[in-house]
Amino acid sequence: MPGLIKRDDIDEVRQRTDIKEVVDGYVTLKGAGLGTFKGLCPFHDERSPSFTVRPQVGRYHCFGCGEDGDVIAFVQKQDHSSFQEAVEKLAARIGYELRYEDGGTGPNREEVGRRQRLLDAHKIADEFFRAQLLTPGAAEARNFLFGRGFDRAAAEHFGCGYAPQGWDALLKHLRGRGFTDAELKLTGMFSEGNRGIYDRFRGRLIWPIKDIAGDTIGFGARKLYEDDQGPKYLNTPETTLYKKSQVLYGIDLAKRSIAKDRQLVVVEGYTDVMACHLAGITTAVATCGTAFGTEHIKIARRLLSDDGTGGEVVFTFDGDAAGQKAALRAFEEDQRFTAQTYVAVEPTGADPCDLRLSRGDEAVHALIQTRRPLFEFAIRTTLKQFNLDTVEGRVQGLKASVPVVAAIRDASTRTGYCQALTGWLGMPDPNEVLRMVNAAVKRGSDQGGPAASGPGAASRSTQPGGPGVAAGPSSGAVPSYHRPDPRDPVASMERQALEVALQQPVLLADGVWDRFAAARFATPAFQAVHDAMRATGPGLVGDPVRWVEHVMHEVPEPLRPLVSELAVVPLPAHTEEAVLKYCRDILSRLFELQITRVKADKMGQLQRLDAAADPETYQRLNRELMMLEMERRALRADT
Repeated sequence: MPGLIKRDDIDEVRQRTDIKEVVDGYVTLKGAGLGTFKGLCPFHDERSPSFTVRPQVGRYHCFGCGEDGDVIAFVQKQDHSSFQEAVEKLAARIGYELRYEDGGTGPNREEVGRRQRLLDAHKIADEFFRAQLLTPGAAEARNFLFGRGFDRAAAEHFGCGYAPQGWDALLKHLRGRGFTDAELKLTGMFSEGNRGIYDRFRGRLIWPIKDIAGDTIGFGARKLYEDDQGPKYLNTPETTLYKKSQVLYGIDLAKRSIAKDRQLVVVEGYTDVMACHLAGITTAVATCGTAFGTEHIKIARRLLSDDGTGGEVVFTFDGDAAGQKAALRAFEEDQRFTAQTYVAVEPTGADPCDLRLSRGDEAVHALIQTRRPLFEFAIRTTLKQFNLDTVEGRVQGLKASVPVVAAIRDASTRTGYCQALTGWLGMPDPNEVLRMVNAAVKRGSDQGGPAASGPGAASRSTQPGGPGVAAGPSSGAVPSYHRPDPRDPVASMERQALEVALQQPVLLADGVWDRFAAARFATPAFQAVHDAMRATGPGLVGDPVRWVEHVMHEVPEPLRPLVSELAVVPLPAHTEEAVLKYCRDILSRLFELQITRVKADKMGQLQRLDAAADPETYQRLNRELMMLEMERRALRADT
């Protein structure tokens, strides 16, 4: 099992990775001053760009929504991955071999290389299939899409493609791109016979199946021709990339909406996902040939931030028996969520694609809006098996429903459904259902079954600092910091000085550090940032990325967004020479202000002093005042 990544390696990956190159994969960035780039924020909707990246210090900051962080945080938020996964992905990107604590190991370099070759093969195959959809031979595939309500723009948006008829169209294409048969066998895109390997997908409409990061890892294929003896839908088999229990079709397109809207809609097929997204339900995904299970829940929880603060999962199923059975399977998994779980069933049996085609986008929205809590659906589905107009039917319905209600782990929710079940059965005594359910819960507990528990009974562990970083003890009350008035000239100068110190720390080297460290700031928030810089020390002023990272860890948590902002705000200069001059001028102004403050203190001491009674102190203060004035003049001469 992998251990925690060594802190030195985390720092090395952060320092070696160009944050602009990484962000460019998600956001279109344009120059916004020397060493600064801006684009539309990927974390909130905006019309004018406020998302700022400063590669020199390795950070980003959105001046619109306040999102900020380093390259690791960016990958975590964009890919909805853990801290360790983000570091490993970035390390693989730059070819850096990570070390782990406690003798743990990370991804094997050879395995990482093989995985990348598989991803490359899938990417090329994806492009090949897309191109084939535009050829004359793909007319049947285009007709199918058009018949289901999808035009060319929709096909391009979802990456639909076509696998040509024949045995080796894709095989020849990938061989021509340098892939060996041994590599191609591992992709799942080929079958093997007596004469070697051949295309698995032939004469079929193709959907690329992608992981949460947007990499193609497999394909789904729909039969188009009557002489095709294969199944209606054919997916990639299990490979090192494609594991159907961990795959959700459309997750790459839906992840941002899921995280933003705190909703996940689970539908049953590729065309249903397409229909939902085109109708405006952009949180829709589908499983690929398997039921929604434990591994899918892990993905959903990560996206929903399933921490007890809300969110919902909506399952859509056909109204037939198979659909109801699928919903009851979902009930068994539901209680792994703290999010609310619902079922939306179309009574006529129409799926979202059929609804959109026959009744328009509004019908798809209506289906989701008519969702019912999964617990209610499970109980009512159980009751439908019995004739509740008879005493015998009600008794049988009660006996069959009690285990369903008893399976609800949250005690208050379970009590509420006891009362609801009483009403659905038309029973006069509400306590009778409650007694039977409580008895069933006790039997399950005595037999080692899952004990019912209230919200929050299970503890959750966190690792605030990420792998390799220990979480510190609670510091008690957090001081309150107020943003200074931007019209205050002193506060404005202090802010500019901190911007310079964070973005151009090399200017603090040598004797400048002592003078900077001795400075005092009138604004409490700025003084706290300055204290964090002094605590970090001069050892990292030659390394801007680590310098800012260490200052971030030293500053009080409420001020971390301020540090991020100071570290990326564009400096008012457009050439290297102008930036250096501006920075030196600002530092000189800071030091001159400090001299003025010290002079004022010493002048006050001098005025309070009796020169006749203490001539030695009087002379010393005068000498110090003279030295301070000489220092002030030297600063002005330098600028």
